[in-house]
Amino acid sequence: MTDSAAAGEDDLAIRQLALPFAYTPRFRVEDFVAAPSNAAARVWLGRTADWPNHRLALTGEAGCGKTHLLQLWAERHGALRLTGPALRHLPEMGGSPAVALDDADAAPDERTLLHLINLAAEMRRPLLLAARRPPARWAVRLPDLESRLRAMTAVAVGPPEDPLLRALLARLLSDRQLVLSEALQDRLLANLPRHPAALREAASWLDAQAMAAGRSVTRAMAAALIARMGPEPGEDSDKPDHGASTNEPVLL
Repeated sequence: MTDSAAAGEDDLAIRQLALPFAYTPRFRVEDFVAAPSNAAARVWLGRTADWPNHRLALTGEAGCGKTHLLQLWAERHGALRLTGPALRHLPEMGGSPAVALDDADAAPDERTLLHLINLAAEMRRPLLLAARRPPARWAVRLPDLESRLRAMTAVAVGPPEDPLLRALLARLLSDRQLVLSEALQDRLLANLPRHPAALREAASWLDAQAMAAGRSVTRAMAAALIARMGPEPGEDSDKPDHGASTNEPVLL
């Protein structure tokens, strides 16, 4: 066997061994970045006792950090953690002192959601929802559910600032054990769409490419990613920072 053939077999073996692993996002307090875009939400989460009717909804675009905030609040308060798509029957509250429902607007059964809201109220358990749109704007058919959603206080998590995007990209790469130079990260941030969902997609794509190639992320991979995703039409990739991340405590 020639050296080139042996090298080819070794490369094939590396590619076959590079099996994909499921990415599980981390929601640790040390991974959360405080920023002006989430300041209002942090203040409200630190004042659970002041929520009108003991209910609050966190809203914002996909990847803005509302799930991270919900998870941190749930951990601190020992809340029962639920997800909208899995809410098909009324759960057992047990001794849980609070309830956190992520993707609440994706709950498939309106009556179950209504019963959950009513049960939390009857038991005087704080209820935190997370969804893309404010509850008052959800399209629901049950009048009783609509009235409760319209009365619910909602606080928005705004679009992320540059420092927040930078921190998010660094964490996404670190979670996947991808090593990129600061200059290459800067290049990605300057040329990719400026929202968290795009950065998550980018990190996942780079991870898959690196695994398939059996090597670290290269400049060529980054260039291919930029060509594949690119900035959104009409988006200015040279926008200045809209605020710096802060060192203030996370009020949960």
